Amino acid sequence: MNDAYWLTEQFEAHRSHLRSVAYRVLGNWNEAEDAVQESWLRLSRSDAAGIENIGGWLTTVVSRVCLDMLRSRKARREESMEAWDAGQTIDPESGGDPEREAILADSVGIALLVVLGTLNPEERIAFVLHDIFAVPYAEIGPIVGRTEIAARQLASRARRRVQGARASAGTDLGAQRALVDSFLAAARSGDFEALLSVLDPGAVLRSDRENAEGEVRGARAVAEQLMGGRAKAAHPALVNGEVGVAVSPGGQLLLVLALSYANGKIVGVDVISEAARLEELDLVALDE
Repeated sequence: MNDAYWLTEQFEAHRSHLRSVAYRVLGNWNEAEDAVQESWLRLSRSDAAGIENIGGWLTTVVSRVCLDMLRSRKARREESMEAWDAGQTIDPESGGDPEREAILADSVGIALLVVLGTLNPEERIAFVLHDIFAVPYAEIGPIVGRTEIAARQLASRARRRVQGARASAGTDLGAQRALVDSFLAAARSGDFEALLSVLDPGAVLRSDRENAEGEVRGARAVAEQLMGGRAKAAHPALVNGEVGVAVSPGGQLLLVLALSYANGKIVGVDVISEAARLEELDLVALDE
């Protein structure tokens, strides 16, 4: 058996694990596949004879690739919110791939991915590797460029945020995120009927903007207010712990839609644009 064939076999034996790590870290199937492919390229260029534990080596490499991707994603977001790919979601369709379906349907569901999207890249890597894949802190430290103790602290901070989100009474972040994704898709495409479908018949819209009409009641009237506008500059965000929408043309926060939910629908939309009110919000951008 030649070296190239042996190396390919070794990589294929670990591909499923690498996909799982990358998807849980990135929350995006296409990016996860790119990270796995990059780990193969790095392996193929390495001296495999000097690698004692190829599984551990590949996990480290794919984690570092994912960390670079998260940092790059964060940098792009800071440059311009409009640079985000509106076509990406954190819960892509499985496409009939059994392995992919298993990864998407297991215990790390959409709600956890929403929470992970609020962590910084180093916290996210530390939490996923330790709490989901039981990687020791001594191995996580070099991946994130920290000491073992610092890696433990990163994971601990992330764990507190995840546990706090899970403990929020009556809050189903996964269901909220799904509604917001549908809401944004409809607004961006100009699909009025699709927008109506996510609104409760008795939905209410309130706005603090000058010349606003006060309260707008009824799904159709609310949908008419929300169609078009600055939908392309809108993106999902946690607004005081609930999934809502931030509108940031050119990367500058213009307004926020604080949403309320009941019975699987959006029942309330509060348009917040006053600078003083925006500053008071606990606002965290979510990955798309």
